[in-house]
Amino acid sequence: MINLSTVLSNIAKSIVDHPERVSVTEQSSEGNEIILTLSVAEEDMGMIIGKRGKIAKAIRTVMKTVAKIDDKKVTVEIK
Repeated sequence: MINLSTVLSNIAKSIVDHPERVSVTEQSSEGNEIILTLSVAEEDMGMIIGKRGKIAKAIRTVMKTVAKIDDKKVTVEIK
């Protein structure tokens, strides 16, 4: 079983300038759905979102692919 919070945290920490300020909270929803909320330093927000949201979209795509391995659905919120 893969820990989705750890995967998301590792991805985010590799992108930002302040990896110590990255945090991920996990909330289980109905059935096999998980909601992950990613928080980063305000000055790192642009790095996580990227131009026109391309990096955020890529992060969500990777997380959905990883979640499929455990037959789960994941939603990533960035705050």
